[in-house]
Amino acid sequence: MGFSELLDEAGGFGRYQWIHMTIIIFPSFLLMSQNLQNNFASGVPAHHCSLPANHSLINLSHVQLLKAFIPLDSGNRLDRCMRYVEPQWHLTTANSSTNVSQQRTEECLDGWTFDHSEFLSTTISEWELVCSRRPLKQMIQTIYMGGILAGAIIFGSLSDRFGRRTIILWSHLQLAIIGCVSALSPSYVVYCIFRFLCGTAVSGLLINTVSLNMEWIPSKARAIICTINSSNIAFGQVVLAGIAYLLRDWRKLQVALAAPHFIFFALTWWCSESARWLILNGRSDEALKNLQRVARINGRPEIIDKLTKEVLVSHMKKEIEMSRFSFTAYDLIRTRGIRCISICLLAVWFSTSFAFYGLATDLQEFGVNIYLMQLIYGGVDLIAKCSSLGILSFLGRRISQSSFLIVASFIIFTKILISRDMQTIRTTLACLGKGFMAAAFSTSYLYTGELYPTVIRQTGMGFVSTMARVGSMAAPAILILDEVLPALPSLVYGGSAMVAGCFACFLPETLNMPLPETIDDVEMKR
Repeated sequence: MGFSELLDEAGGFGRYQWIHMTIIIFPSFLLMSQNLQNNFASGVPAHHCSLPANHSLINLSHVQLLKAFIPLDSGNRLDRCMRYVEPQWHLTTANSSTNVSQQRTEECLDGWTFDHSEFLSTTISEWELVCSRRPLKQMIQTIYMGGILAGAIIFGSLSDRFGRRTIILWSHLQLAIIGCVSALSPSYVVYCIFRFLCGTAVSGLLINTVSLNMEWIPSKARAIICTINSSNIAFGQVVLAGIAYLLRDWRKLQVALAAPHFIFFALTWWCSESARWLILNGRSDEALKNLQRVARINGRPEIIDKLTKEVLVSHMKKEIEMSRFSFTAYDLIRTRGIRCISICLLAVWFSTSFAFYGLATDLQEFGVNIYLMQLIYGGVDLIAKCSSLGILSFLGRRISQSSFLIVASFIIFTKILISRDMQTIRTTLACLGKGFMAAAFSTSYLYTGELYPTVIRQTGMGFVSTMARVGSMAAPAILILDEVLPALPSLVYGGSAMVAGCFACFLPETLNMPLPETIDDVEMKR
């Protein structure tokens, strides 16, 4: 018998697990909001060069002044980055038809004027991150994702030393404090530092809430938990759209998304540390108290007296013996079967994260209201993640994973062929593409856990998670390529998804198969 059987005797999926799950999982909807908040905090308002300081002395209307100082772009809108070297006064008269295409222009020497109808204030308007400084917008998201990568490395090892609950508490507090303080950022550099630290805290929560949840939840209920967690994350995108629409100010948005973590910090004190982790770290007395508390809350007082330190150790005997063996990242490539799985999953996780965040962080491409677009994206994700679990059980893991990625790539490629004048069709295709990428993301979490054996499962999950973070860091930078060729970002995202879908075809099927315990279990199946 193992710890899972002991957990069943303590009430299985009882009252404690429901409360614990609510406290641990519920905050995850704000974590996705943190991941995507740059869409709004760094939204790009309509803008044009500011008029010369002495323009108020000229007896002309504002519209006439704009005609005289600001040229029109190819879309017959005010150019965002250029102004005339010499004012074109003749354009202020009605029905002027003079050719101005040959008139000399220059960059905005007096700064920019921003339209505040869609956003009251963003980091873009705050620090004028437009035109030649446009790449700095995407750099904010890349730095944030870098923080998530660093957090996975830092908090992953710290949780094995200090415990899952301790790191969750610290991460909530760090995200609450740093997130709120970031609203006071006096400069772009300081803001980027704060976003990096927020990213590390988000990573600490993502890693350890999953571990702590799974270690207190019976095996038969884990599929339900996976569904609830995926749906909650997708719901967070819908919530983000509502909060951003109501506030429309990047500083207020920072506080609104960070302050609730003070509450989550307080609530998490109620949760118990993982009994599995405590036993494996020689703290059996604490593990016993926690398990007895769970049994009491679940209404199983009759087994409290039966729970002793000796009973705990006997149930955990196999896991204690396995913990004495040292497994490293080298074991992910040491044998042929595991090496094939690791290479394929590297491509799947990198490309899935790369394409997903590439689509999710480019809401202003389609000319649709950005708040409505985020709402639609969130709704599509919610449907896709719930539907994917049923498809997984019907088609199997391998076909589902490969199909989601390949179909998404075809949709992204098709969007390239649609004229920019047909924005409704382009928007629909973008939503479908993101939906299939969301389904691929959900599949990869479950599939990876079933592919790696128990002895290196956490190491494997850490490896592929790192690849996903690298992909999410690279995704925003690719958007800059639209200045070279508008279709280039979509070509890169779609091509990446296609390659990953092909790699997924080489993974073994795991539907209705027992979870492998050792590396030999995986090698014997090949």
